[in-house]
Amino acid sequence: MSKKLIQIGMDDIDSPVGGCTTHFASIIVEKLSQWIVEWTDYPNLIRLNPGIPYRTRGNGAVSLRFLADTDDLESIIPMVDRLIHDYVKEDYPNTNPGVVFLEGKIPKQVKHLSELALWRVVPIELAERVIETCKIPHYASGNGRGLIGALSAVANTLREDYTYEYIAYRSLKDCKHDRGIDGNSVIAMDKKMGDQVFSNVDPSTNRILIEPHGPDPVLFGIRGETAESVLEASQQVKSRQNIERWMVFRSNQGTGEHLKHDVEIKNLRPYMAAVVKGRVESEPRMIVGGHCIFSIIDRGDRIDCAAYEPSGEFREIVMKLRMGDLVRAHAGVRPASRTHGLTLNLEGLEVVELAKTSIFSNPLCPQCGKRMKSAGKEKGYKCVKCGYRDTEISRTERPLARDLLTGLYLPPVRAQRHLTRPLARSGKTNRNIPYGLISKWHNF
Repeated sequence: MSKKLIQIGMDDIDSPVGGCTTHFASIIVEKLSQWIVEWTDYPNLIRLNPGIPYRTRGNGAVSLRFLADTDDLESIIPMVDRLIHDYVKEDYPNTNPGVVFLEGKIPKQVKHLSELALWRVVPIELAERVIETCKIPHYASGNGRGLIGALSAVANTLREDYTYEYIAYRSLKDCKHDRGIDGNSVIAMDKKMGDQVFSNVDPSTNRILIEPHGPDPVLFGIRGETAESVLEASQQVKSRQNIERWMVFRSNQGTGEHLKHDVEIKNLRPYMAAVVKGRVESEPRMIVGGHCIFSIIDRGDRIDCAAYEPSGEFREIVMKLRMGDLVRAHAGVRPASRTHGLTLNLEGLEVVELAKTSIFSNPLCPQCGKRMKSAGKEKGYKCVKCGYRDTEISRTERPLARDLLTGLYLPPVRAQRHLTRPLARSGKTNRNIPYGLISKWHNF
């Protein structure tokens, strides 16, 4: 019997009180691996627009791709349905799981939706319309919002840059207890692995970033450049709780895939992820709460930009901006409220050009060298020491040195989005690098 490519996308199989889409995906992989399926890729962990307000945590969806007999899908769909009914907390008001099943080629309508979901708001109605038009087998519960991520994940085949994440899971019965990750072992691992891994430790504070803090089954996750490197790194991490299962994912994390669109201020919309170019129109100021605010202008349109308190030392860079500086704001668009208009929530700041700034001073007296004072409007300057006056002399201009360079600045790693391309990955890409499966990429 001939084999066909089957692709499963899933999202929102979690909630703030437990569960995890990637953990559920590992259960599906475990069950399918007991069948005669041929895996064509690692499970794909696809992060979507991080500014969407409906997300539960990291706005991550998962897709699985494998070859199976053409008749197998008829058995796979009800199996997944049974598993999801047993797994999800459907009584939680904001849990809206969605799963889609595709055979063969991905329809262009699904690809278009997937591209939108990285940086725009995608309405549930669009996902439902695509499913109906393309006759896609699916499962949905609640309001069906999980279908958006499910379609987006299944159509994002990571043709551009990609990274890996090793995720270790604890037993569900342990989810109410502290994970007990040994921070020293993580710091030692990060130092040993060097640039093979990224965004696992915040270098300025030594804060451990591999450990979540909710009641979900994820024990820890290690991000890196290859499957081999994240697997090697995982063996160096110590924890009080045991690893019940683990799996390696291929992902768009750390690629900046959501910030590929340059958008003019007049075309910005709420929750959009975009790069916005403009000149600083009002100098930065610190407001209550430790947030740093300034505004930029482009073609007569103006918008506020915000570097919030959690961005830490990034605010020190922002405070060095001056009127006239040309910048590119890497940001999510915060909707307007009764107290403010649309605002760019900064995820990064590229300083393109520094404005020339000067200090103007009263002239020195040509006779005694002392600083002169104004003699009045249009009356020139006078020296209070020797009495010299001059109606033709003018103030002197001295260029002001700037404590800021052009280039890209990011918040510290601890404050970055999953999708943010960290400085540690600057100039790196895995595009066109084969991703053949290593011999052991999961354990159940």
